[in-house]
Amino acid sequence: MRRSGPVRALLAAAAAAAVSAGLVVAGGGTAQAAAPASRAPMPAHVVAPYYETYNGGSPAALAAQSHNTYLTLAFLQTPAAGSCTATWNGDPTTPVSKSVYGKDIAALQSRGGDAIPSFGGYAADSTGTDIADSCTDVQSIAKVYESLVTTYGVTRIDLDVEVDALSDTAGIDRRNKAVALVEEWAQRTHRTVQFSYTLPSTTSGLGATGLAVLQNAVANHARVDVVNIMTFDYYDGAAHEMATDTETAAAGLHAQLAALYPSVPSARLWGRIGVTEMPGIDDYGPAETFTTADAATVEHWAAAKGINTLSFWALQRDNGGCPGTTGAGVCSGVAQSDWFFSHTFEAFAHPAWHWDNGRSTGPAHKSAPHQVGRGRRM
Repeated sequence: MRRSGPVRALLAAAAAAAVSAGLVVAGGGTAQAAAPASRAPMPAHVVAPYYETYNGGSPAALAAQSHNTYLTLAFLQTPAAGSCTATWNGDPTTPVSKSVYGKDIAALQSRGGDAIPSFGGYAADSTGTDIADSCTDVQSIAKVYESLVTTYGVTRIDLDVEVDALSDTAGIDRRNKAVALVEEWAQRTHRTVQFSYTLPSTTSGLGATGLAVLQNAVANHARVDVVNIMTFDYYDGAAHEMATDTETAAAGLHAQLAALYPSVPSARLWGRIGVTEMPGIDDYGPAETFTTADAATVEHWAAAKGINTLSFWALQRDNGGCPGTTGAGVCSGVAQSDWFFSHTFEAFAHPAWHWDNGRSTGPAHKSAPHQVGRGRRM
């Protein structure tokens, strides 16, 4: 993602349900004191906007205001290239510790949600400070990933690989080897650990370098639970209808996953896909504007396809405080009510809910701004 600034044992029934849903998870065993190992895996449909940790504030507080129960916390990186220690935003004063975001993550979990710590991102991936690019010892990388699980009790880790990290073949190989080691560790210690890859996308699927990341994962026997594509910042000079482009990008990814995992049924492949939007005007400019109507269209499409994750970059942008502003970090650049995109995507995680004249029948809030989608516009 582009950004500014420095950047439980599972019960047998739960494990069986997860396997039948197409997720491979650890099951059984006894919880350990360091972090509960009995937390269930994430549900099949999750809304998890990114939260920019480098801008400060309380993730749990903003999640409560916006009615989000899951957040992706971005980012973790090393303080300097060559280091094998990951800290929040690469800041040595914000280590992976219960004293840093521990209360926020526990608050999300107490509400029935969770946090997804994310490694990498644009700043780290362009400076060699993503842990897998920075550290040359696979065991050390794996220990860093494991520390997120033992410290915070989280069940999913996101790996955001873009820009220079996409061409660092040694880093890609180390990262996937570390993922495989963590998955073996989770099996032994009866923990749930999922990994998602967040990758840039074209309007027709992953580019060659992004696909190579997944091909290397297959070669290293690293299970990738979710492939999350960034359906924005195409930078191709074309005019875009962003909802349509999300659908074609995800369809292309589905075809690529089918080639990588030929024995996996189509529906389960859709269940391994995530999409991340940028509300409003993205970094490229007005030609790439994800509108409020696009949000409704994508939510309906995502529910129909049964994808795994809907996300957007970032929660701090989900307001209309700067209409007409391009690529702003604290607002969408389009006219909207506060938390419009959060509230619209919320229905994806609660398929029994429906909207009636802008009012949600769901229990999370009495009313929410909502715009009826223009329907499928392709």
